[in-house]
Amino acid sequence: MNGQQVAWRKSSYSEQVGECVEVASPYPDLAVRDSKDPASGKVRVAPAAWQALLNRVQAS
Repeated sequence: MNGQQVAWRKSSYSEQVGECVEVASPYPDLAVRDSKDPASGKVRVAPAAWQALLNRVQAS
């Protein structure tokens, strides 16, 4: 982030239900935001924490 341009991407699952989250992955952190209200802010997540979340979701 730090003023750099990031490319946000939306999950293909978001399109099906209309509730959209976008993710950007500049080094060293990832960012998550609400695609319906991108100006409301973003959450920065360390890569290890993001991978732990993905592993937990996939396991459920």
